[in-house]
Amino acid sequence: MAKVLAVANQKGGVGKTTTTVNLAASLVSVKRKVLVIDMDAQGNATTGFGLDKHNSPISLSEVLLETANINDAIQSAVDINIDVLSGGADLTVAELSLMNEERREFRLRAALATVRDRYDYVLIDCPPSLNILTVNALVAADGVLVPMQCEYYALEGLSALISSINTITDSVNQNLEIIGILRTMYDPRNNLSRDVSQQLTQHFPDIVFATSIPRNVRLAEAPSHGQPVLKYDKRSSGALAYLALAAEMIRKEDSQKTVVA
Repeated sequence: MAKVLAVANQKGGVGKTTTTVNLAASLVSVKRKVLVIDMDAQGNATTGFGLDKHNSPISLSEVLLETANINDAIQSAVDINIDVLSGGADLTVAELSLMNEERREFRLRAALATVRDRYDYVLIDCPPSLNILTVNALVAADGVLVPMQCEYYALEGLSALISSINTITDSVNQNLEIIGILRTMYDPRNNLSRDVSQQLTQHFPDIVFATSIPRNVRLAEAPSHGQPVLKYDKRSSGALAYLALAAEMIRKEDSQKTVVA
């Protein structure tokens, strides 16, 4: 059964969508079956796989409002062999509509229950706020992957995110945990980047990924071509970093399974 991961950070521009798209592609490259859920009204994860967010026959919005079945909403990014549940502007409407619904925070979990046994991983690209869409993602998830830039304001935002995750854990999803903090757009030549990175590893020694994602032109260019960087330029530093992240995640999960066994 799939490991469901919410890629979340309340701060925008930290690389959530970039991480979702490129980690998914990297996991597929090592023979894992992946579903990506685009929970952001901007729909960037959808277009990052070359799919048209404006012409999806059935979107995530309809699934959350229970007017469509998740099986009918999942699309395939054929060239990349990834399944996608598309996001888009209608998620804003869904967010408003859900506010008046009972058990609104459990909608995504209920929908995923019918399909998660088909996949090894489900990655949820969350919006940059703690709204009902993000809450749905956190309630449905087994773990949270937190991308963050190594800068002061991002460090402040991390405390708020951890507080929010703890609230979800205490109230509606006791299995939720942070599986890792991922340093994105990392430049080791920058003093602030190094200082914040050091603070992260000091305060969260067990959950900061050893892998960091560098600033990379190819990573920035790939979305305009509707491709993950691994397909756009598999030799780029960005592609190699996300392959390393996928390998680190799998090793970590395998070691945890060994301990439990």
